[in-house]
Amino acid sequence: MDSRFLAIADLEHTEAPSVAVVVDVMRAFTVTAWAFTQGAEEIVLAESLDEALALKARHPDWVALKDGPPAPGFDAVNSPGLLRSLDLSGRTVVQKTTAGTVGALAVRESPLVLCASFVVAEATAQLLRTRGSERVTFVVTGEDGQAEEDLACAQYIARRATETGTDASGFLRRAAESRAAAELAEGVRQGVHPDDIALCLEVDRFPFAMVATLEGSLMVLRPHSFSQ
Repeated sequence: MDSRFLAIADLEHTEAPSVAVVVDVMRAFTVTAWAFTQGAEEIVLAESLDEALALKARHPDWVALKDGPPAPGFDAVNSPGLLRSLDLSGRTVVQKTTAGTVGALAVRESPLVLCASFVVAEATAQLLRTRGSERVTFVVTGEDGQAEEDLACAQYIARRATETGTDASGFLRRAAESRAAAELAEGVRQGVHPDDIALCLEVDRFPFAMVATLEGSLMVLRPHSFSQ
């Protein structure tokens, strides 16, 4: 498998990849995995906070989620530790984050878009193996493509897609020592639960991959299990 690792900005200068894996470890795509585990049916990735609120206004039963501290009109924040206490059974979640949702929307024209973090790493790698993906673009969403936790996770998934016995420990160590982890630990970022870092570093916690598809004008994320 030929893997390349790009920042979101790099996508402006290339054709839509045939397979894109969009990685946001801390915390967007750890949060989405928890949302599905808490019963969410689908997650709509919003372009902006205004779009998220507009979708919520049209669909009052939807759950609106954003980065940072709580804000009027939003029901939840982008924290796995906080989200795990919510009952989302049968609900649609609208998510807008600083990096993860932006990266997914940047590859919306790609035939296959997977959203990933450590908690779904093996399931994501398994889907790449099952599809026989020869060329995969990993979108490293954080810090203009320099986020160590996202790059480590992307490299781990790429390795696992071809070498199933790959050990996660070194990749997890890099993520644990990343700037994002330090900012979460030091309270630099808002809307944080004390367990967020540990939850983001739980490798293969969930048995599903997450596939994003264009449905009309909306980018919709759903879990993919291997019984499907």
